[in-house]
Amino acid sequence: MPKMRSHKGTKKRLKISGSGKVMRGRPGTSHLAPGKTQARIRRLRKEGTVCTSDLKHIRQMVDNIQ
Repeated sequence: MPKMRSHKGTKKRLKISGSGKVMRGRPGTSHLAPGKTQARIRRLRKEGTVCTSDLKHIRQMVDNIQ
């Protein structure tokens, strides 16, 4: 059997916080900004945490996120 490989796309999109939570960027910021309010765009700048139900699957994809 070949080695299990880390999912490189997931590795680039996620990072571990100081407390050990897996952080992700918020969707909805890349385009169509004129239709969104400034307050909404400001809120989307902050990182979100990955849902706990998805953590097991993500840890299987990437065993060592930096």
